[in-house]
Amino acid sequence: MEKSLKELLPGEAGVVVRVEGDHAVRRRLFDMGITPGTEVALRKTAPLGDPLELTVRGYELSIRKDEAESVLMKINEGESL
Repeated sequence: MEKSLKELLPGEAGVVVRVEGDHAVRRRLFDMGITPGTEVALRKTAPLGDPLELTVRGYELSIRKDEAESVLMKINEGESL
């Protein structure tokens, strides 16, 4: 199943399939390590829903929902943190 990183629930993980959006957003996400083939797990969301706290390449990262919407994920069924 595929969905955007923004749609993940806390504890869900998946693999980045594609990063969309304008050049600046894509470049920023790539610089943070969110590239196709990378496993990303959503740890938690802030109380008001923004930003999202992720685990990427062994470190924790926070990104905004509008950036997360640009990342298309393949969800790992049955896996969680």
